[in-house]
Amino acid sequence: MSITTSAPIATIASLSAHEGQTVTLRGWLYNLRASGKLLFPIFRDGTGTIQGIVPKAAVPEAVFETLKNLTLESSLTVTGKVRADSRAPSGFELDVEDVQVIQKVPVETPFPIQLKEAGVDFLMEHRHLWVRTPRQSAILRVRATIMRAAAEYFDTNGFIRTDPPILTPNACEGTSELFEMDYFDDDKAYLTQSGQLYIEATALALGKVYSFGPTFRAEKSKTRRHLTEFWMIEPEVAFLELDGLLNLAEGFITHIVTTVLAHHRADLKVIGKDVEKLEAVITPGGFPRVSYDEAHAMLETAFAEGKIEAPHTYGHDFGSPDETYISSQFDKPVMIHRYPAAFKAFYMQPDPLDPTKALCVDVLAPEGYGEIIGGSQRIHDYNLLKSRIEQHDLPLAAFQWYLDLRKYGSVPHSGFGMGIERAVAWICGLDHVRETIPFARTLNRIYP
Repeated sequence: MSITTSAPIATIASLSAHEGQTVTLRGWLYNLRASGKLLFPIFRDGTGTIQGIVPKAAVPEAVFETLKNLTLESSLTVTGKVRADSRAPSGFELDVEDVQVIQKVPVETPFPIQLKEAGVDFLMEHRHLWVRTPRQSAILRVRATIMRAAAEYFDTNGFIRTDPPILTPNACEGTSELFEMDYFDDDKAYLTQSGQLYIEATALALGKVYSFGPTFRAEKSKTRRHLTEFWMIEPEVAFLELDGLLNLAEGFITHIVTTVLAHHRADLKVIGKDVEKLEAVITPGGFPRVSYDEAHAMLETAFAEGKIEAPHTYGHDFGSPDETYISSQFDKPVMIHRYPAAFKAFYMQPDPLDPTKALCVDVLAPEGYGEIIGGSQRIHDYNLLKSRIEQHDLPLAAFQWYLDLRKYGSVPHSGFGMGIERAVAWICGLDHVRETIPFARTLNRIYP
């Protein structure tokens, strides 16, 4: 059957501009309910879903029978009149007039993901099909906007994008958590865990830079916050010290949340996120800034009051339960700064007021989502950096080019990194980062 109307092609997301008009949608059958001589098909097209209304008496018999016998996820084009309906999730319904089936899913091999509960392992095994469901599609649309807004913030604030190599001869913080591969002539190379060292070089050439790309961690972690392959955006700025870095991170996060709220309230509703919690992030007043010592004191009090199960040992990093508790005490991201230098990376600048502390910051998302940004002011003194490399038992020869940056016109400079997937998990309110990326790579999964 062919479409006989010359109705304009539209998307479900654009239907508010076509109220009362006849349009053609191109998509798939997501669900179908029947009630006697009335059909209620739900169509999806990648931009959203909409319910169709098909009274048997209002359409040709062939159209009614075609839809009645159509299987889920069959591809089609459908023509109908857009009608406003406040009861509909999207605010509109489609009075179907005609349909053309492009490919019908065979009855004997139905779409594997039906409208019922399924286990995580099954869904991840069928991730290539799971992404078609409304919630997963909504998550990926929000992810795309987060990535666009992240780059947009730097692009519109004088930053130059400079992409570092994915293959590196050494690591930022040692090689224990890197994927090693054979390079030419028996050399070893590693998949990057961060572009930071390289964009420090471009920052001293261009002033304000950022990188945006995939990064890899061979950490054998099974937590809900870890992936082995993820996307990282990392700014680096010459002549910027820690306080300026905190301001940069706050403006950056605020821009991302503002952009998501401006474009994805309907998607956030589908996902199940309470948008009031995101609105609280962008209210005036700034993000709370808490020192490591103050955060430790919070945990001591919480343990004494029975609010957390285990005490935190001063001088150690915060674990996931610690971060979860601290961040849950605020309705905005909280910036924890000046951690003990002993367990931080070799390149972090010591605090001149207390050299046992590093001029660094971790930004913890509210609602217990933990760290989404980690950054620091970098050591800009040649001799200090050289001694720190040696103290960390890193190969000095591999870092000679990095030391050169402190030999030729060194200046104070700072930067941070934000993992896109952790930001998506927080903004969408997800339990696990595996839903934040089209195809998750974890300790036990590399298929599909």
